[in-house]
Amino acid sequence: MRLPVRILHVLGRLDRGGAETMIMDLYRNVDRSKIQFDFVIHTNDTCEYSEEIYELGGKIYNVPRYNGKNHIKYKKAWNLLFSQHPEYKIVHGHVRSTAAIYLNIAKKYGLITIAHSHSIASRGNKVEQLVKNTLQLPIRYIADYMFACSEDAGEWLFGKRVKNNRNFYIIKNAIDIKNFTFDKCIRKKVRDLYTLNGRFVIGHVGNFTAPKNHMFLLEVFFIVQKSNENTTLILIGDGELREQIKNRAKNLGINEKVIIAGSKDNVNEFLQSMDLFLFPSLFEGLGMAVVEAQAAGLPCIISDNVPDAVMLTELVEKKTLNSPKKWANAILNMSKIERKNPDNVLKEHGYDIKLQAKQLEEKYVKILNTKSNI
Repeated sequence: MRLPVRILHVLGRLDRGGAETMIMDLYRNVDRSKIQFDFVIHTNDTCEYSEEIYELGGKIYNVPRYNGKNHIKYKKAWNLLFSQHPEYKIVHGHVRSTAAIYLNIAKKYGLITIAHSHSIASRGNKVEQLVKNTLQLPIRYIADYMFACSEDAGEWLFGKRVKNNRNFYIIKNAIDIKNFTFDKCIRKKVRDLYTLNGRFVIGHVGNFTAPKNHMFLLEVFFIVQKSNENTTLILIGDGELREQIKNRAKNLGINEKVIIAGSKDNVNEFLQSMDLFLFPSLFEGLGMAVVEAQAAGLPCIISDNVPDAVMLTELVEKKTLNSPKKWANAILNMSKIERKNPDNVLKEHGYDIKLQAKQLEEKYVKILNTKSNI
């Protein structure tokens, strides 16, 4: 019996972030008798997806988190990993800041290297961004193949000419569309659980980090609820800014109308409970939460920092971030839009997870065959 090809994915952690969730969705849908995913993460923690990965037959390896001072230790950990595991043929990297290090080491051991761009900006203050951007510059010259969630994300990490590179592929952040299709029974279940019946529910899905712009979101909601007291804001996610977000809601006097639901593995069900979706991000590689919201038939207002590629239906309206009041007026104007499922639009745009998983399988096989023929 032929063993599956094992692909080594490199991530920071295995929690419910954008890249991690995308990879897990693909992992659940690839033919694991042919393709198996294993993971290298930059922590010794047990993460939210760890147990499921073991159940699916995957393995998890740990390397230290890079801080500059541990450069030699970091390289040693990667050399040890590759020397002890010659079974790997492909390393698929999702961590940009140190990709130039671990992809270079992987190439020394004869592995095919893939760098994957999920964003269009670096997180952190200006100094941190400068350091990260400098560290990631060599990636375009080291990686054998370059993947991205969108053209914008590809150009940002690999350069404007990457679109003409035959080794550049867009891997769409697809979903299981049927799990997001609007369902009145699920809507009632969630709204009953959170006592939302009869209320106008505004929602957001995203990690509690600066790029998601929760503070602006709270300012918008503050204005909306003054015009319509029968509104609730529900936030799905968690992260480093959780306490700041809670305190800001309290200071604005809206904490009793703001539900911080935390990180959830049933986001699709929470989307059913909402009436409108807000996404005021400062930057996004794509904005997968907006795709999911459209799959659930939700009207969406998003910032003009989100790539146009996410606008798959007429449900989405873009606005600049210069005025919370204008966002609030747009919400009130959209509050009476009739909810409806977007039919096959998302599937036609390539956002069906089964289709993307099959295409990714084919890309891995093609890459391996190309290597063997050289």
